[in-house]
Amino acid sequence: MTSDTLFALALFALVASITPGPNNLMMMASGANFGLRRTIPHMLGVGLGFIFMLLVVGAGLVNLFARYPLSYTIMKVVSAAYLVFLAWKIATAAPLSETAKTGSPFSFLQAAAFQWVNPKAWVMALSAISIYSPDHRMSQVVIVALVFGVVNVPCATTWVVSGQQLRRLLTNPSRLRGFNILMAVLLVASLVPVLMPDLLSANE
Repeated sequence: MTSDTLFALALFALVASITPGPNNLMMMASGANFGLRRTIPHMLGVGLGFIFMLLVVGAGLVNLFARYPLSYTIMKVVSAAYLVFLAWKIATAAPLSETAKTGSPFSFLQAAAFQWVNPKAWVMALSAISIYSPDHRMSQVVIVALVFGVVNVPCATTWVVSGQQLRRLLTNPSRLRGFNILMAVLLVASLVPVLMPDLLSANE
């Protein structure tokens, strides 16, 4: 992989990782509700879980979707339904005082597993492998995964810290409720760019 290609890959990873999506919105909500320290396992699960996804996709899973396009569509519909459920859970989250006692952020394994039902993660993984490792050589796939892993750390931290900073303004239960509802709406809205191509093709 040339230096120009590596730079383009890093830029692609940065844009894909820093822009709003299910992972970032959920980490921001977790930062606001639980703080940075308790959200670290969530952050690590997202980063390492996505690296594992990239390796699996590059190892051959991308060919399965190419051969059976319907399976990809079914996966996105199931993922969207699960994200709507998570949005409802965020919107109905308890106030900070109650959350500290009874709630808990995503664990490492939960966050890692979530990548497999995250439509944006699928789009990112399939796009990255198709563009930067078109022949699916494992050496290239590993480079793609490592670049995303390095770029993801500051991006994820930015979203969690932003949520933590908002925590100071959310001590009022009504403000927290409004914030969680907003995060839930944005989480559902983040599905639109991912599902829109399917909706448009269905109407053709």
